[in-house]
Amino acid sequence: MLLVMAWTRKSRPSQKRIYEGRHRFEHWYRDNQVYFITSRCRDGRAMFNSDEAMRIFWDRFDHYTQAHGFTPWVTTLLNNHYHTLGYLRVGDELGPMMRKIHGSVAKLVNDLHEVRLVPFWVDRGQKDYFDGCIRDEKQCRRAYRYTLTQAVRHGLRRDWREYPHTRMNVELERGVTRALELKAFLGGVPYRQVFARERTRSLK
Repeated sequence: MLLVMAWTRKSRPSQKRIYEGRHRFEHWYRDNQVYFITSRCRDGRAMFNSDEAMRIFWDRFDHYTQAHGFTPWVTTLLNNHYHTLGYLRVGDELGPMMRKIHGSVAKLVNDLHEVRLVPFWVDRGQKDYFDGCIRDEKQCRRAYRYTLTQAVRHGLRRDWREYPHTRMNVELERGVTRALELKAFLGGVPYRQVFARERTRSLK
């Protein structure tokens, strides 16, 4: 059995950990980890409202996830946001991977629409994406189902299988089993530091 030692580094956007009474958001770069990642277009703009725009996203997403060793288990792209859940072996690959995906997609989709939406990606709290380290099997199953059923949740389809921009690359049971073998869940950390509160509520 292959076991990978986990190593964790946090982003440091500011020396002040607390801002306006709240803990500042930090990206966690953790080896051997199952990640939930999501982002949306600024102001909820429907920048992926065409087949060509969605093709651009998938082309760059597939290219850079493969280049940086991220294995997507399940991913859904809607017209103004996306979610993905998957496994990352080397935590320090997360930042470069996300910069390349977001930078290239923003450039090409802006060119397609002949507009300049800058910044293109803005998730809650003025960060360009949210990443959460999955702490246990229960949370993993919730995140997987949440991502898988996005088209149903948004009223686009009655069955996720009918939506062409939901991609299941690794079946849930296979992913969970492998993550348990690799000890790829983040244990021993308070829940609020793994997922932002709004994400936690939506995954219940």
